[in-house]
Amino acid sequence: MKITICGSIAFYDEMLEIKRKLEELGHEVELPPKEIIDKDGNKIPAKEYYKIRKKGSAEEKWIWDRKRDAMKLHFNKVEWSNAILVLNYNKNEIEGYIGANTLMEIGLAFYLNKKIYFVNKIPQMPYTEEILGMKPEIINGNLNLIR
Repeated sequence: MKITICGSIAFYDEMLEIKRKLEELGHEVELPPKEIIDKDGNKIPAKEYYKIRKKGSAEEKWIWDRKRDAMKLHFNKVEWSNAILVLNYNKNEIEGYIGANTLMEIGLAFYLNKKIYFVNKIPQMPYTEEILGMKPEIINGNLNLIR
C-alpha cells in the first residue's frame, strides 16, 4: 500500500520511525519534507523551520512561501497514496493532538476517498465532530491493522 504520513512536524522523529516500520511491512511511504530552504537559500531541518515559523511574523514572506510550498507538496503526496496515517500524539497538553494543517490533509484524503488511519484515538478538540464524520480507523499503534 502507498501511505502518506501526516501530523505535526513536532512528531518528525516519530514519523521517521513509523516510516521505517511500515516499509518493513512492505508499504511505500511518504513524509512531509525533511528539509526546507531558508531565506538565504540554505537547507535547514524541517523542525528548525517549524520553530522559526512559530516565531515568525506575517511580514516575513519567505516563511509563508515555504509553508505554502510544503502544504501543496504534501497534498500531492496525499493524492498519490492509497491511505494516510495520522500521527496524533500528545502536544500542547492535548491527548492525540491534530493541528489545522493535519486536519486539512485529513479532509483532502476524505474527499479523495483515501483510507484514513489514526495512530491514537480521536482528540477532544473544537473540530472533533468533523473528524468523526470522516470516520478514520483508529489503530492504537498497531501498524499491522493498516490494509
